Amino acid sequence: MIGIGCVLLYLGIKKQLEPLLLAPIGFGAVLANIPLTGVMEPGGFLRVLYDGGVLTELFPLLIFVGIGAMTDFEPLLENPRILMFGAAGQFGIFLTLLLAIALGFSKLDALAIGIIGACDGPTAIYVSSTYAPHLLGSVSVAAYSYMSLVPIIQPPIMRFLTTEAEKRVVMATVKKTVSKTTKILFPVVVTVFTALIAPIGAPLMGMLMFGNLMRESGIMDRLVKTSSNELANIVTLLLGLAIGATMQAQQFLKLQTLLIFALGFVAIALDTVMGVLFGKLMYAVSGGKINPLIGAAGISAFPMAARVVQIEGQRYNKKNHLLMHAMGANTGGQIGSVMAAAIMLSVVKGLGLV
Repeated sequence: MIGIGCVLLYLGIKKQLEPLLLAPIGFGAVLANIPLTGVMEPGGFLRVLYDGGVLTELFPLLIFVGIGAMTDFEPLLENPRILMFGAAGQFGIFLTLLLAIALGFSKLDALAIGIIGACDGPTAIYVSSTYAPHLLGSVSVAAYSYMSLVPIIQPPIMRFLTTEAEKRVVMATVKKTVSKTTKILFPVVVTVFTALIAPIGAPLMGMLMFGNLMRESGIMDRLVKTSSNELANIVTLLLGLAIGATMQAQQFLKLQTLLIFALGFVAIALDTVMGVLFGKLMYAVSGGKINPLIGAAGISAFPMAARVVQIEGQRYNKKNHLLMHAMGANTGGQIGSVMAAAIMLSVVKGLGLV
């Protein structure tokens, strides 16, 4: 496990794959697996971080405040219909959950594994720490690793599922003025709607939208700056160390861990497949006015997935500028991933599994 921790350090520092989290996770794993350190014993400093920040769900929720403060939902509000791509991009989560159950995982473990497909590290951490804490290390590492590999995972799927003609479609940019009132009301309305549909997911969506409300209010610049910079950085550091500390050899070095990584890959691939297929449907319904490539941006890997769509679109047509459309789908994917987690958590609670 010390070797695995060093590999994570190498990937984070040398390869720059999600370095802000993989490096702390890797160092936490190294530290927790050195004999006799006691860092994960009761009273050990990593145990204190884990108990106080991860088990209480505090760290991931604070990160959501920062994410909300950094997210601009204007491209989505300019074209609300594009939110459907954010919904379509979450189907892989549910399909992977069913596959994990079929492979013998418990329903709660399958829930934590399926959420890897959200391509949203904080959501994966929140769900797994709450309902499958023994899988926290493997689920977290898988989620953040695959987030960084989105530019490698998605393009082959996008190319395979779309025709040459579909890839070349140039989408018209319709610039609409979104009022300040709309931007302020949006996070409030989304929070209330989500809480009514899936109450148990209210903390997730609430913190994401509160961060965005601060941003759009225009009068809380100091809080926005602190949330998106100092707070987010400090919490990410502490969260990474705490997660790495859960990667102790007796819990991590199992065949189950490899299976979780495989299922995580399947989840993200299926999300991309379902998003692009929905894009093809919209292409047909719109009479060829919608480029199905933007369906790949309906996941929560923001803004990486949107950039991938832009690059792929220009590969086949230099006049193709899909970035703003893809950004709308990508921000929709952020909402969709949190909403999907909220619904799954509410179903789990409703079935009496927790």
